[in-house]
Amino acid sequence: MISPSALPPAPVSHTDTAWLPPILAFLTEIGIVVEDTTLRDDTFLPGILIHEGRLLLDRQRLLYPGDVVHEAGHIAVTRAAERPALGGNVTEDNPEKEGDELAVHLWAYAACLAMRLPAEVVFHPDGYRNQSKWLINNFRTGQNMGLPLLVWMDLSTTEEYPRMTRWLRE
Repeated sequence: MISPSALPPAPVSHTDTAWLPPILAFLTEIGIVVEDTTLRDDTFLPGILIHEGRLLLDRQRLLYPGDVVHEAGHIAVTRAAERPALGGNVTEDNPEKEGDELAVHLWAYAACLAMRLPAEVVFHPDGYRNQSKWLINNFRTGQNMGLPLLVWMDLSTTEEYPRMTRWLRE
């Protein structure tokens, strides 16, 4: 996927924007549209807005480059036919999407591995309700809570995860 030489040297802070170019290259490669823009209003995650199934990115307001991966995961685990209607805070007032959060975490971890991006960049300590270390440990030890959902979405298999069968749900 992404050449290791395209990645910034380690160690890099989870707030370092040097992680953004390889993240954006990966998302473009798998078919997630990211548009640079100026966001005038506050958003659920600073500098990022899902709008009509694509990511709008305000680089001036972005605090955590790894949040781009997480939000892309919401797009990826949504059925292709439903993506154009996806927007805003995906789970707010949308209870049927709340279950997707586990699949998004799994998807984001697999994306980290595919990009050779440290999981700590996405699962950073300023998010995830103080559970970022627990989530990373869960994945690194192969517990993979919620994997049946990702398998049901036909994005990976139990045997092959974290290798993905496909990156976008059909």
